[in-house]
Amino acid sequence: MTAWPRFWDINPHLKRGNSLNGPLLAMILLFVGGALTALQGPANARLSVGVGSVVNGALVSFIIGTLALAAIALFMQVKPDGQAVRGVPWWGWLGGLYGCLFVTGIAWGVPRLGVSTTLTVVVAGQLILGVILDHYGAFGSPIQTISWGRIGGILLIIGGVLLVRRS
Repeated sequence: MTAWPRFWDINPHLKRGNSLNGPLLAMILLFVGGALTALQGPANARLSVGVGSVVNGALVSFIIGTLALAAIALFMQVKPDGQAVRGVPWWGWLGGLYGCLFVTGIAWGVPRLGVSTTLTVVVAGQLILGVILDHYGAFGSPIQTISWGRIGGILLIIGGVLLVRRS
């Protein structure tokens, strides 16, 4: 059986090793994704009002997201490799659960705290756990030991939460 072509196989700009596939592009895409998260919170909060609860709002949001991902997968002509799917550890299947809690929490938090406070609290939680996971190389991430610089970054984010909340 012939494997389906991967998107970077049919798009020369996304081939591995291409300068467009480096850290700068990753940072730009992550920045844009993070900025869009600022829109996601209020949109899902408003959707939650319209559909009766934050859980219903998150459900509708995930349905729309699932349809969008299905369309992207069809466009990119990618499909899962059955052998690789069987090799995913149990914790690898929990990303959707984390996403569910994240989307529901954001939709719940924005009307109570505002967009900026909600997002700074989220970023603080992400950074603190991220530094811990990096330190131990958890879930296959590269080991990056905790340093004074990383601790300082966490303290600055926590200070940012306090400043954004008080202002």
